[in-house]
Amino acid sequence: MYPEHPGHLPAERAVTVHYPTPITPAPAAPLAPVQPGAVPSVASVVLPDGRVVTGYAISPAQPEPLAAKPAVSRAAVNVALGGVGFLAVCGGLLLLTSFIAALTAFITQLITLAAVIFGGWIAVQILGTSGHSGGTTVHICKAVIKRNHFHG
Repeated sequence: MYPEHPGHLPAERAVTVHYPTPITPAPAAPLAPVQPGAVPSVASVVLPDGRVVTGYAISPAQPEPLAAKPAVSRAAVNVALGGVGFLAVCGGLLLLTSFIAALTAFITQLITLAAVIFGGWIAVQILGTSGHSGGTTVHICKAVIKRNHFHG
């Protein structure tokens, strides 16, 4: 079992120790100088503290050429532009019809308002009591009712 658990005695284990074995280096082969095919240019840079750093100039890595984009056919462009134009015309017609409907409702409301105002003005002129002497004035408090007739 496990030694962490209470009630169990730690078990004795056989321990094997492994020691690393050193690697012996291979015998060195004689170095032969090899001349490069072309002598690269050597650049020297003088640092601000007076040290000179010399090294070979490395040409910058050239990026891979981009793959040529496939040409888009004129027919596809024309179809796309035609679709955009058609949608624009449909949207414009929808807005135009909405505008005409709103304008019609507004004009109808204006006509109704004018009719109400004009009708009210006419009613005031007809039913108004200012300066009209041809009518009969009845004082209801002094009237006596006999057989559904008013007598004053």
